[in-house]
Amino acid sequence: MSVPSLSLTVETRGGTTRLRLAGVLDYDTSDAFGIRATACVDADPRPAELHLDCAKLRLCDSMGLAALLMIHRRTVARGITLVLDDPPPSMERMLRITGTRHLFAPGAEESRGGPDELSETTD
Repeated sequence: MSVPSLSLTVETRGGTTRLRLAGVLDYDTSDAFGIRATACVDADPRPAELHLDCAKLRLCDSMGLAALLMIHRRTVARGITLVLDDPPPSMERMLRITGTRHLFAPGAEESRGGPDELSETTD
């Protein structure tokens, strides 16, 4: 059994909490991510914004996306704005294809025309 390859670092300033992800968000690491992100959402005092910094994320698979969607549901239920910062190109593509990108970028739907204007084609 290999060691999970995801590093999570939490930074809190004012009403913003930033969760920095580095490594791989997949089947093996999504539970740990979910636990840490839920703790950020449930913190007292509750943050106004939760930023997920993905600049050092190498991979996000379908389980990683499922964990992101779970965190999105929790933040919405608590009135917290969830922002996905600097996703790698492969993650950005997955979010666009699944029509979920707008969930992690407040205002992106209005400024880019929304998920219905997906110009990517598949063969």
